[in-house]
Amino acid sequence: MPDLYVSWSEYHYKIEQLAARIYDSGWEFNQILCLARGGLRVGDILSRIYQQPLAILATSSYSGSGKQARGNLIFSRHLTMTTETLGSRILVVDDLVDSGITLKETIPWLQQNTTTPIEEIRTAVIWYKACSIFAPNYYIDYLPDNPWIRQPFEHYEHISPADLAAKVS
Repeated sequence: MPDLYVSWSEYHYKIEQLAARIYDSGWEFNQILCLARGGLRVGDILSRIYQQPLAILATSSYSGSGKQARGNLIFSRHLTMTTETLGSRILVVDDLVDSGITLKETIPWLQQNTTTPIEEIRTAVIWYKACSIFAPNYYIDYLPDNPWIRQPFEHYEHISPADLAAKVS
């Protein structure tokens, strides 16, 4: 399976498509929760479009060379947010659903680690892989295969601050 390469313009357009798909559904939410790191950019843009508060939950499950080996899922201890409490109708966003474990385990984590009553949680991603055990509520591209998605920011994982200083100086 060849890797799927995505440019910045394609990436941003897909987020805009996702925003439109959520809007077309008619579902109203009062909180966006992005899963960091992959969901940071998606959550930020959706938060700006919808003018809804953004919360961040840091998660990690990839390690090894090129960060392509799936390991144990780790959640941060706390949510980061600028509001007093988490909203009751939460849109959880990430860039993609691969195995589905992160999204599947995020919902009970939220229910167990928040004091605010949650009425409803829905999920949104750009890419939904067929190998996932979790089906998101909203997505743009369904991938029947399991390509590695080469997102436009990934090259920063291979650049050191010294490399950048030499490049821009």
